[in-house]
Amino acid sequence: MDLKVRELLKEVRLNYSPAFTKLVDDTVTAIKDTIDKIPEDLLVTADEASGFVRDIGADKVEFKFKKPKSINAGGSYAMQCMVKPDINVDLFIQLPTECFHEKDYLNHRYHAKRCLYLCIIKKYLKLSSLVRKVEWSTLQNEARKPLLLAYPAMELVEVPEFFVRIIPTAKSLFDIKKLNLKRNNVRALNHGGIPQATPKYNSSILEDMFLEDSEELNRKNLSGKKEFGEASILLKVWARQRSSIYGHDCLNGFILSVILSYLASQNKINASMKAMEIFRVTLSFIASSELWSRGLYFKQEGQKAIPKEERMPYKDTFPVVICNPSAAFNLAFRISRIGFIELQDEAALTLTCLEKCRDGGFEEIFMTKVDYASKYDYCMRLNLKGKSEVHASGFCMDDECWRLYEQKVHTLLNQGFSDRAKMIRVTWRNTFSGCSIENGLSIFDREPLLVGVSVSSLEKAFRVVDIGPDAENKNEALKFRMFWGEKAELRRFKDGKIAESTVWESEQWTRHLILKRISEYVLVRHLSVTKENIVHVVDQLDFSLLHGVNDPVSFSGSLLGALEVLTKRLGLIQDIPLKVSSVQPIDPAFRFTSVFPPEPHPLVIDKGDVPRTHKLLSSRIQPLEVMIQLEGSGNWPMDDLAIEKTKIAFLLKIGESLQNSWGMKCTATEDDVDVFMSGYVFRLRILHERGLSLVKREIGSDQVKQVTSADKKLFVRSQHSSMINGLQGRYLIYAPVVRLAKRWVASHLFSACLVEEAVELLVAYIFLKSLPFNNAPCSRITGFLRFLRLLSEYDWTFSTLIVDINDDLSINDVKEISDNFMLSRKASEEKKQNVSAAMFLATAYDKASEAWTRFSPNSSDLKRLVAYARSSANLLTKLISQEQNDSYKWECLFRTPLNNYDAVILLHRDKLPYPQRILFPSELNQGKHVARGNASKSFHPLMLPRDLKGSSEEVKKKLLVDFDPLRCFVEDLENEFSSTFKVWYDSLGGDAVGITWKSFSSKKRGREEAGEEGKEDPVDVLKAVGEVGKGFVRSVYFLKAPRLMN
Repeated sequence: MDLKVRELLKEVRLNYSPAFTKLVDDTVTAIKDTIDKIPEDLLVTADEASGFVRDIGADKVEFKFKKPKSINAGGSYAMQCMVKPDINVDLFIQLPTECFHEKDYLNHRYHAKRCLYLCIIKKYLKLSSLVRKVEWSTLQNEARKPLLLAYPAMELVEVPEFFVRIIPTAKSLFDIKKLNLKRNNVRALNHGGIPQATPKYNSSILEDMFLEDSEELNRKNLSGKKEFGEASILLKVWARQRSSIYGHDCLNGFILSVILSYLASQNKINASMKAMEIFRVTLSFIASSELWSRGLYFKQEGQKAIPKEERMPYKDTFPVVICNPSAAFNLAFRISRIGFIELQDEAALTLTCLEKCRDGGFEEIFMTKVDYASKYDYCMRLNLKGKSEVHASGFCMDDECWRLYEQKVHTLLNQGFSDRAKMIRVTWRNTFSGCSIENGLSIFDREPLLVGVSVSSLEKAFRVVDIGPDAENKNEALKFRMFWGEKAELRRFKDGKIAESTVWESEQWTRHLILKRISEYVLVRHLSVTKENIVHVVDQLDFSLLHGVNDPVSFSGSLLGALEVLTKRLGLIQDIPLKVSSVQPIDPAFRFTSVFPPEPHPLVIDKGDVPRTHKLLSSRIQPLEVMIQLEGSGNWPMDDLAIEKTKIAFLLKIGESLQNSWGMKCTATEDDVDVFMSGYVFRLRILHERGLSLVKREIGSDQVKQVTSADKKLFVRSQHSSMINGLQGRYLIYAPVVRLAKRWVASHLFSACLVEEAVELLVAYIFLKSLPFNNAPCSRITGFLRFLRLLSEYDWTFSTLIVDINDDLSINDVKEISDNFMLSRKASEEKKQNVSAAMFLATAYDKASEAWTRFSPNSSDLKRLVAYARSSANLLTKLISQEQNDSYKWECLFRTPLNNYDAVILLHRDKLPYPQRILFPSELNQGKHVARGNASKSFHPLMLPRDLKGSSEEVKKKLLVDFDPLRCFVEDLENEFSSTFKVWYDSLGGDAVGITWKSFSSKKRGREEAGEEGKEDPVDVLKAVGEVGKGFVRSVYFLKAPRLMN
C-alpha cells in the first residue's frame, strides 16, 4: 500500500518546475498589467451586464472603477498541493471600498457591482495578447457570484488547458453585524409583509469578506508540512473519484483544507504522522465525529469555548457548521443535509475498504470511480430549459431558484418513492463553459437536473401495491389523495383493512420499470413537466434482451414446471438397476442467466396432433442439459470407456421407461438421450458416482487423474450451476445483468474468447465485492456498467480474480489459489509466448482456473476485450449522466465496428438459427469483395407451410435438435485454418464473422515449403473460406493484408 501511495503521489502531484512557475508568474503579471491599464474613475453602469443586474433584482449599481486593493495568488497553488489533471490557480482580487456604498449589502447590489467589476476586467483582458481566451464561471455553482477564467496565450504540455481563476474578495467591505443570520437583506423576501431572514444571502457576502482570511488560516495550520500537503492531495484524489460528494452542496478542495486545518488546530493530526494515517484520521472524523452535531469552531488565540448561545443560531440554520475564528461566518453554509449524509457514508465506506480490501483498498479508494452512473441504481435527468416556473418567484432571493428547485424535486420523489428509496440525490450543476452571464441568468437552466436513486431493497422497489393511510384517518387520506390524484384508490386488503393505495400493475419481467412509472407520474403531476423532458436511465438496453416484443424470461415459469414434472417422473422409475437419486439442471436457462431462455415449442407436446397456428414455428429446438445421479453401487466397471457405455445403457433404459410409463418421446445417439416434454427438450447426462467421490478429494491427489474427463466437466458444471443458482436467489437483479453482459460479449464477437460461465463469474464478483460502493447493484444498467469497468480496469496481468460465492474459501485456499496463479504466470514467462490463461478466475470448485479460462482469452484477446470494455464503459457513462437520449447512441453499445478485423464474412441472415435475434444487420462498404455466395435451400430456420403437412409424427421428425449452422461453420473454419487466422463470432445472433490473421509466411517461403504458390495468398484463403461455408456465406471481404513472417 505505501509503495502504491508513493507512486500515486508522484503521478498526481504537480511538479513546480521552473517552466510552470514562469507560466503562472507571467499570466498573473499579464492580468495585473491589464488591470493597471483600466482607466481610473471609469464610469461603470448596469449596461455592462444589464441582463445579470435585471435578473438578480439590483438597483443603484453605478460606480467609478478603482484599482483593486491587492492581487494575490492563493488556493492550492500557494500551499503547493495542486492535483493533476485539473490545474488552475486562484487569483484573489480585493475589491476597493471606493466602489461600494455602506448599504450595498442590500438587495444584491454587492453581487451586481461585483459582476460589473469583473465585466470591465474581462473586456480589457480580451484585448491582451498574453491571454488566449477569457470565460465566465461561477464560485461553487452560485450564479450570482461569477468569476473569470483566464487562459494564457502560451501553453505548456505538462499542464494542458491551464487557466487562472480570477476571484473577487471583499475584505472589510461591510459591517459584519449587518450580515448576521437573523437579518433580512433582500427586501423583496417577505411572508405576509413580514421580512424573512436571509442567512444564505448574508453568508454569500460574508464568504467574500472572509475568503482571504480563511486562506491565511489554512496556510498557517498546514503550510510547510509535507505530510499535510500529501494528505490533502490524497483526500482530493479520493473526493474527485466520488462525483456525488464533490460538488456545490457538499465537498470541494477548500472545505477539505478547512477540515484538515481544524484537525491540525486541535492537535488531532500532526506532522509526525504519515500521509495515509492523516487520511484515515480525517475520514474517521468526517464519518463519525460527534463534534458535527454541535459544529466545528476555530478558536482565536487565548479564546475559550464558544458559548452555546452563539453556536445555536448556526446549528438551527445550517445542517453543517464550520465557523471561522471570529465566529461570524459559517464556511460550510452551502453543504446540504443530504450532501453531508452522503459524505459521511462515503467516508465510512472508505474506512471499510482500508480494513477489508486487498492492499489496504488502494484500488477501491483511489482508482475506482464512484460517480453517479455507477453508484446509483436509477438515474434520471430533467430537461428544464426555458421552464419559467423554476424562477417564477425570482432568480435569487435568500437562496437561488435552482437550489430551491433541487429541494422541491427531492421532496416530491421522497414522498413518491416512500420506503422504496434509501437515498435520493438531486443536483443541478448550472455552470457551463462559454456562458454569457452579462445577458442574464436564464441561461443557467441549459444543463439538465440530475437525480440519483439508491433503492432500499429490490423487494420494495418492485412492489406492485403501496398501502397508504386508513380510510378512517380522514386528514391523512385527504393528503394522500391530493398527492396521488387519480392514481389513489380505496382498497380492501386480505386482512380486512380498508386503506388508500396506489397500484402499479406490471408483468414480472417489467417490474424494474415501476420506479420509472412512479417518478414520471409524480413529476408530471406536480411540476407540470412533460414526459419527453424526463429521461429515466432504466430500460434503454432492454431491446437487446427482447424476443420480438416480449422478454423470453417470461417463459421461465413453464420451463421450471416442466423440469419439476420430469424430476418426479425420473424418481418414480422402478425398472432400472439403480434408482435416480438426484436431478440437477445445469443449463443457464434454469438459473435465469440465458440471454434467450427457450420458449415452449408447440411441436414438442406429450400427446396430440400438430397445433394449428398462424405463428411461424422454429424448425429447430435447443436441448437443455440436466444432470442426474444414480444410487451408489460397487459394480461399476473401472475402465473409462466401459463407464461411458454403461451410462448410455442406463440413459437408454431411462428413456424407454419414460416412454412406456408416460408416453414421452425420447431420442438417443451414441452420446446423448433427449427427452421431449411440455414444449422443451431435456438432454440427460449421468454423473458417475465414483467420479464424484474422487473429484471431491484434494486436487493434488493422483486418484483424480483416474476420473473421466466427462465426469470432471459435469461435476464442475454442476458445482457452478448450484453456486450461481444460490447467488441468483440472493440478488434478483443478478440474472438480467448477466444477460446484458453476455449479449455485449457476443455482439462484439467475443463468443469464442469468453464462455458463458466466465461471464457469470465476472458479474458475480461485482455483486459479492461491492466495495467501494454501498451495496451490490440493484439495476440492470448500473450492474452492466460495473461489469464493463471491472473488465477494463482490473489488473489481469498481476492479479487473480477470486469469486467466493458461499464464503467457502479459507486462508489456506486463498494461498493455494495464489500459488497456482504464480505457477501459471511463471510457466507463461518461460514459454515467452502469448499467455493462454490471461484471465485467472478462481472459485471454490476451481482453484487453478482450469474450468473456464484455461485456454482463452489469451493475452492478445484479453487486450482487445479490455479495450472494447473501456470504450463501452465510457460511452455508457456519458449516456447516463449527460443530456443524451438518442436510441442510436444506446445501440452503439452493442454495435461492433467491422473495420477492426482483417477480413469479414457476412452470412445469409435467413439461414441463421434465430434470425429474429440479430440486433443490427451487418453491411460492409469497404475492403475487397473476394467471394459471394447464394443461400442454400436445404435449411430454413422457420417451418414453411408445406413442412407442417403430414401426420403428427412426420412433422415432429422434421424438428432439428441442437442444430446450429453457425457453430458448425465456425468449427469447420477452426479445423481447417486454425494456424492461419483467428475466428471472431457472435453465438447469440450475429450475421457477421470477423477474421484476424495469425502468422503468414511469405510467398517465396510458402512455395519452398508447401510447393503451392497460391497456398499462402490471403485472397485465396478467403475464397476457400467461402467454399467451406457454401450456402451459408453471403459475402467475404478482405480488409487488411497479413504481416509477413520470414
